Amino acid sequence: METDNTEDIESLIEDMQYIPGHFHLELSLNCDPVGPVNLRFRDTLLKQESLQAELEVEVGHLQYAVRNLLGLLAFHLDQPDKAEEIFRYKTLTSSVKVRQREIILIMLSVWILVILAASNRNTTLAWCYVGIMLERKDEFSSVPMSIHDCGFSASDPLSCFGTVTFILNLLAKIIFLLGKHDMATGICNMALNILPDPELNWEAYCMRAKINVVVYVNQLEKAKHGMGGVPERQKLADARKDLDKVLTVRPCLRTHLEMAQIYYYMGVDALQETIMVDESSINHALVSLSKALQFKPADSLPDLHVLRGRCLLIKGEEQNAAECFKQAMELERPGSTDTTTLHCLLLTLLNLFILEASDPSSAITQLETWVNKAEERYPQERVKSELRSLYRTHTEEVTELSKTLIRTGRLGLVKRLLETVAPQQLAERRPLARAFSLS
Repeated sequence: METDNTEDIESLIEDMQYIPGHFHLELSLNCDPVGPVNLRFRDTLLKQESLQAELEVEVGHLQYAVRNLLGLLAFHLDQPDKAEEIFRYKTLTSSVKVRQREIILIMLSVWILVILAASNRNTTLAWCYVGIMLERKDEFSSVPMSIHDCGFSASDPLSCFGTVTFILNLLAKIIFLLGKHDMATGICNMALNILPDPELNWEAYCMRAKINVVVYVNQLEKAKHGMGGVPERQKLADARKDLDKVLTVRPCLRTHLEMAQIYYYMGVDALQETIMVDESSINHALVSLSKALQFKPADSLPDLHVLRGRCLLIKGEEQNAAECFKQAMELERPGSTDTTTLHCLLLTLLNLFILEASDPSSAITQLETWVNKAEERYPQERVKSELRSLYRTHTEEVTELSKTLIRTGRLGLVKRLLETVAPQQLAERRPLARAFSLS
């Protein structure tokens, strides 16, 4: 007589932090809407694109879970026809081939866990995974047991190739997130040795390019703080080659944006981003950004506008750059602690003030307006920190700005600047002009 395990299963689920599968994803679709409409639309659209890429490599019943989520996202994006088409989809894939791919996926997943456990020096855990694999050796014995065998399997060789490279690309992402850049690059190289066609294995090229850019940026930050030598610009050249291959077969928003970043770094000095060394590369970056803007959610990405503003700023187009930074700041989430956009905008408006010395009223008005907006969007301490940084790195310019503000009776911004460089008590007890000690 069979026993009813319903209660046990329900109690088990209640104790879980999340239900296995895609159901633990924080999609926030059935909750009350929060945040600006354009940002909610952007986030939903980006989730849809991410799942669409995942669907290309999912096998077995997992693909139905992904399709269900894609249908749900399409519905929330006001795409009812597309949602209906997705929900009506029926697969014709042979169950035997699907089962073979599932087993290969399990086998390679166990291999990944062994590598991760070993890399963290948890050999006990690694041997546990090996034990699991050995217990299921009868099931695994009917499928190819090596990458080489997968490639020359009598049935479905391309499918096996795709599964193996998918796992390797996933492993590269995990290793990259752990900060092991050399190891992640090596895994990308393995995936590309197996399947070098950029149309079928574009993710490996993108991942390798991203690693090279991140390594370059890390080297750049260390060099700026006197902790290393000049960053390797060859990293940028290698990343550009990889993305060139991807763009020939799969042009998309992300790739164009990453290519623009590469061209930007190729166009500026290796240590001082305020110095342009190759105008052609900066122009290429702007072209890549223009191509990225042709994709639907691009205009709502603050990073894109910040990068475009930086390119325009280094070309001497301060006002156009300021407009880009303003647009990026409008797209920041309220309460954000990342004030990179504010930093760029303040610096640009200060430059405009210096350039328009004969009639600086426009630059001053913009500064007052956007400092007020910044205080509504970012935590107060973050805004003060940026103003303090502006004063410390551009003391002469800020001093001249303060003199002009006092002379024209616009004391609100002066007070904010004063509070960043003097104790609060000092600002309260002394008259504003004397406290600032301007000559």
